[in-house]
Amino acid sequence: MVMAMVRPGLLRTALRGGSRTSSAPPKRGFASSAHHDDAYETAKWEKITYLGIASCTALAVYILSKGHAHHEEPPAYPYLHIRNKEFPWGPDGLFEVKHH
Repeated sequence: MVMAMVRPGLLRTALRGGSRTSSAPPKRGFASSAHHDDAYETAKWEKITYLGIASCTALAVYILSKGHAHHEEPPAYPYLHIRNKEFPWGPDGLFEVKHH
């Protein structure tokens, strides 16, 4: 495994035609990690995530525990359910309350 890590570095050095004084590649500097440590940022966002999960769960429990208003039944107007002939499956519709 060590050879697998050393081999690309040696090949790169040979192709460039020079030798490096240090064996470690140069450290890349990213703009986001210029002032902060990566572990600090990771811990910060992990805490924010857990706080968000707890907040959303508490809000959902509060909203769902209140219940909802029940509406009154509409008046039974005689012209709403006119049946000139029976359905093939019986006297009531498929999604109506059975009255027999």
